[in-house]
Amino acid sequence: MYICHIMPSLEKITISNYRNIELQELAFSPNINCIWGNNGEGKTNLLDAIYYLSMTKSAFSASDKFNFRYGSEQFSLCGSYRMQNGLNSKFSVMVDQDGKKLRRDDKPYQKISEHIGLLPVVMVSPSDISLVSESGEERRKFLNAVLSQLDQEYLAAVQQYNRLLMQRNRMLKEPGFDGELLRVIDARMSACAEPIYNARKAFAAQLQEVVAAYYKAISGGSEEVSIRYVSDLDNGPLEDLLLNRFDRDLAQHFTTAGIQRDDLVFEMNGYPIRKCGSQGQQKSFLVALKFAQYDIMKQSYGFAPTLLLDDIFDKLDMGRISNLLAMVSGNDFGQIFITDCNKARVRETVDAITKERAYFETEKGCFTPIEL
Repeated sequence: MYICHIMPSLEKITISNYRNIELQELAFSPNINCIWGNNGEGKTNLLDAIYYLSMTKSAFSASDKFNFRYGSEQFSLCGSYRMQNGLNSKFSVMVDQDGKKLRRDDKPYQKISEHIGLLPVVMVSPSDISLVSESGEERRKFLNAVLSQLDQEYLAAVQQYNRLLMQRNRMLKEPGFDGELLRVIDARMSACAEPIYNARKAFAAQLQEVVAAYYKAISGGSEEVSIRYVSDLDNGPLEDLLLNRFDRDLAQHFTTAGIQRDDLVFEMNGYPIRKCGSQGQQKSFLVALKFAQYDIMKQSYGFAPTLLLDDIFDKLDMGRISNLLAMVSGNDFGQIFITDCNKARVRETVDAITKERAYFETEKGCFTPIEL
């Protein structure tokens, strides 16, 4: 896998017209940063801005049009990061109606994909429930968000596969298409699909072991959780599957086999968590899943990614939260951002872990540093 040799720490961020944040410049602790305030004031938007600087997209919105502050036609984010070599680098992104411009130290990237994995990040938020409750598309997004940060060849393969899939689906809708060209596309899709399938299968196996350990530590329960990766490619190479399904694809005017149908099956004691897991069990599983992602990325990079914990206190009780934070905040922990509605609760928990922290109060998209 691709290994990155920098450990970035976000020292300062400037946010302009992102969601409900009009203009803010904030300096952060390299360790734990806590943001509190009532619901709807902008806590999550700050974490999402940090996520955007890492992933060049929102953790929540598929379209950038939902990230523009009301009445504005562009937004910009700029972060100053201290890198492992001790030097600072500035990363900025500006989005308007014409598209997205991404720069490092004022120099534009040739491809935005070159940036993915440079500032590794893990987000834990209430929206994670969609991984259990929604379709396989959400779980494929999860796979891609993790593996794209770890392996740029994986990201390139996914991008190329998706382009070929769109081209193939367009051809299937056209009468009298070029059959020879379709066979060429099938072969190229199969070549892309194989490394994607292998990476997802290996990651799911690694995830299963770590998630089971985290779930046991979080829940203290006797139930066992498991993760299974399922793919059409379990039945053979994609090129063979596409050939066997050609008549069906032609009748339905789209591709009915491929890694675009992959899924992760989450189970508890052999039954789907979606159906048999209580709300508390589902929350515990999702936190275990994201902390397992954090562990695996940390192992792959050789250092801890930035950890964004959005309203995690509403997921678990205080004892379990303290145990989790203690697990990730050892000597080699990375930068952590925590949001919560309860000022006393978050201060009590974090003060017991470290004296190297920063606090911010949020109101209407404005963030006020709290003197310690």
